[in-house]
Order: sequence, then structure tokens, then C-alpha cells
Amino acid sequence: MKENRILNVLPCSIRILLQKEQLQYEYLQEIKLRIEKPLLLIYRGEELMIGNQRGKPYMVTKEDVREMLEYISNYSLYAYEQEMKQGFITIEGGHRVGITGQAIIENGKVKNLRYISSINLRMSHEVLGCADSIFPYIADHHRLYHTLIVSPPRCGKTTLLRDMIRQISDGNGWIRGMSIGVVDERSEIGGCYMGVPQNQLGIRTDILDCCPKAEGMIMLIRSMGPEVIAVDEIGTAEDVHAIEYAMHCGCKLLATVHADSMEELRRKPLLDQMVAEKYFERYILLGNQQHVGQIEGIFDSRGSLLYREEAATQCC
Repeated sequence: MKENRILNVLPCSIRILLQKEQLQYEYLQEIKLRIEKPLLLIYRGEELMIGNQRGKPYMVTKEDVREMLEYISNYSLYAYEQEMKQGFITIEGGHRVGITGQAIIENGKVKNLRYISSINLRMSHEVLGCADSIFPYIADHHRLYHTLIVSPPRCGKTTLLRDMIRQISDGNGWIRGMSIGVVDERSEIGGCYMGVPQNQLGIRTDILDCCPKAEGMIMLIRSMGPEVIAVDEIGTAEDVHAIEYAMHCGCKLLATVHADSMEELRRKPLLDQMVAEKYFERYILLGNQQHVGQIEGIFDSRGSLLYREEAATQCC
């Protein structure tokens, strides 16, 4: 069970506190441990501070952090050195454990982390079917449009992207099954654990896990011949150049980017030119005023509104 996978990596004292809270784990988004700071949860999109037996906020200890690191690394942090230098470890179930501490630098690059001071456990949530309502707007006569998901943090962009990948890979009433290459730089889309995706991404999907987006897109084009490429959180010059290359090679693009609105997207360096030159044919703007994953609007390449969610159907 998802609940057990989460509880099993938590320190015993915190595990007991959460069990007493009787949380609905499908709405639990993050658990934040910072040494000598209150234990914090992101639950139903809101910050929640967990109290101890005396009713005061539970203060995270060095022992809590040490114990949790032992659980997530199977008592061998050395074996996870490659993951740690990227700042996170993916655990069974596809959940991502972010860590911060003192960086060990070698040849100008981060080799590892020590003196870990903070841990952020981010839950991987699958909502199968949450992309159902958008397919009439991102596909036409079985042709997929280049699509960019625009979203502030914690609005369900990765969950939506994941279900889009699954449905395009398997095929649905709007589009035939297509081969998809996924560059999963932070192990959030597939949530690979020991090389095996923990999330459902479809039967025609190939995943490059923990690979830089720009390099991964080119690798997939050269090696796997995908019809569609999907990436999360674009923003660097290298990302933009790789996207242009993929589009020129005939691949359809699915991507996400952080922005609060279409106006903010147009002001973003590097991306403003792509918007002006209409590289993406569809934009999906997410929000969370009514619920996480609310579709604020689907726009065409000119910025014309095609669809806005009215009913409060929850995406993630």
C-alpha cells in the first residue's frame, strides 16, 4: 500500500504522529523535516504543522534525520552517492526524497552531500484519467499538437503530464497509440525505482531516468526514434535548443513550465521567443483556486481561449 511505503521510511517518532492524525494519504503532497524546526506537511494544498503529545509543534531532531536517511538508503548512503549529488533519492512507489546539506565539490561539480540538515519527501500521485477532458483540444483527426503545460508550483502539472503520456502511449478515442520518449531528469514522471517505473506510462513509452533534459532528448531521437518526446520543467537555453531540434526532426513535444499565467510565460527569458514564433500549438494553464489541477484555460498558438474548466473535477 502507498501509505505503508511512506510510513516505512519515516523515523519511528514521526511515523507514530502521522498514524494518530489519520490522514487521507491521497491528499498528502509533502513531508518536510528540518533539523530543530517544526515538522511540516503539505496536505490538500495547505501547510499543516504536526503537534507532539503536549500540543506543541513537533521539532525535528538530528536523530530523526539520521534515522530517515538510513531507511531510504537501506543503511548504505554510499550506494546512493550518484543520486545524492543530484539532491534527491527516489524510493519504492516513485516518491522522491529531496535532501540538503553541505555540498562536497570536486572539479567544480557537486560530488556528494554531507551533514544533511533537511529532508523533503514528495509524494508521487497517479490520477488515471485526469487528462480525459483535454484531449479534444490537443488532438485533431488523430494528430497530436505540440503542447506546453503552464502551471505554478503544486498545481498538478506533473500528474497531468503523466496521464497524457499514458493515454497517448496506449492510444484512446482521440489519438492512436504513439511511441513516446520521456526524459525524466528528476525521476518524477515515471518515478523509477531500481530502473523500474513505479507509475503507469503506457505500453509504447521509453524512459531515460535521471538524465539532463537537453542531452536526453537528443539521445532518444538518435536511439529510439520516438514520435513524441515528453519532458518536465523546461527553462534553460539548452532545453530550448533541444526542443527546437526535436521539433525539426518531426517529434511532437509535451512539456511543462513554471508560470502563474500566460502573461508571465510571455515575459520569461528564452521562452518568450518560442511563444512569439508559435512553436507550441496548445497551452494548458493550471491553477488551484478551486482544487489542485484546475484547468484555468486551454489556448491555441495565438493565445485564443479554447476551453476553461467550469465543474470542479479534481485532477490530482
